[in-house]
Amino acid sequence: MRFTLSSWPIIALGTASLFLAAVVATGLVCNERRQNESIARAITGGDPARAPALIRRYGCAGCHTIPGIPGGDGQVGASLSGLRSRVYIAGVTTNTPDNLVQWIVTPQAFSPRTAMPATGITEAEARDVAAYLYAQ
Repeated sequence: MRFTLSSWPIIALGTASLFLAAVVATGLVCNERRQNESIARAITGGDPARAPALIRRYGCAGCHTIPGIPGGDGQVGASLSGLRSRVYIAGVTTNTPDNLVQWIVTPQAFSPRTAMPATGITEAEARDVAAYLYAQ
């Protein structure tokens, strides 16, 4: 294709349009992420920003695939991707913020034969992890 001096304004306009579309799309994704985090904080009482360190400390990613966690590709337990849209937690209890927190702290209280161990995580820490999972 041959470009002439008169075609450069059209090319520049097209490039600027693509750049603007990318900026708008990025802004929408960031806005959605902030909104999801805000809702997750409100319903769990936790802080999703503290969760990645807790997830590493308690070894959650060794068993679960967890979005946004480097090395979070465990295959023993269920993937935790899209957790907020599920009806049940581990197939045994309804998916509510309080149930999720209690499941993280003492899964055997819901299912004595579960393979998920009691990790020693505190309720406050579990609220942070729950907030992170609901924010994804």
